Amino acid sequence: MAVGALAVAAPVIAGPPYVTDDPEPTSTGNWENYLYLTGTSTPGDTTGEAGIELNYGAATDLQLSVSLPLDYDHGDGYRLGGGDIDLGAKYRFAHQSPDSWLPDIAIFPSLSLPTAARTFGPQHASLFLPLWMEKDFGPWSTFGGGGYTINPGQGNRNYQLFGWAVTHTVTSRLNIGVEVYHQTASVVHGKPLTNVALGIIYQMSKHFALMASGGPGVESPAQAGQAAFYASIQYTN
Repeated sequence: MAVGALAVAAPVIAGPPYVTDDPEPTSTGNWENYLYLTGTSTPGDTTGEAGIELNYGAATDLQLSVSLPLDYDHGDGYRLGGGDIDLGAKYRFAHQSPDSWLPDIAIFPSLSLPTAARTFGPQHASLFLPLWMEKDFGPWSTFGGGGYTINPGQGNRNYQLFGWAVTHTVTSRLNIGVEVYHQTASVVHGKPLTNVALGIIYQMSKHFALMASGGPGVESPAQAGQAAFYASIQYTN
């Protein structure tokens, strides 16, 4: 969870390739890992992070996660440095069934450690406390929810993220979707962020998949020309 260089809230990266997460944990004893690049682009500046996200199914309905990023900024010049390490635990406590409208429901608290270079990080830990839900209808899935981030530090504000996505399995290899998400300002005098994004997942083989998403900010004076993007290679065993 980072603050963009232009004092707008940068989106929390959640369920790849979407900012909106789903409640499904990695299956027990297996890994689900990502080599990723993500960012926010505005006229004259692009900021974001690249790194590795590791997810392990530690027990039934329990996923442990760690994200190891490098932050970057490309505006007047180019800056690169270590990012904040994120530690998370997803626990699914409700399961959907074909004869009920009850969705899958999970909590996924995530702690962001102040490990980033001083030019990038707020030098304060933050805690994201979300609730995510999902319901499947054959090849269609709909999922979403949101949460609250405790974001201490001078000039920072606690903030909220809400999002919802709909995806469709087109073939055994191809899945496409669309999401909309909104994040309130994470810094004093910052601006909220609302984005619409298209996503795609292409299963290249049993263990590897390509993922990407991106889209513009909903037009407002604060978001003119702004867009967000994400791309990754996923490995599962």
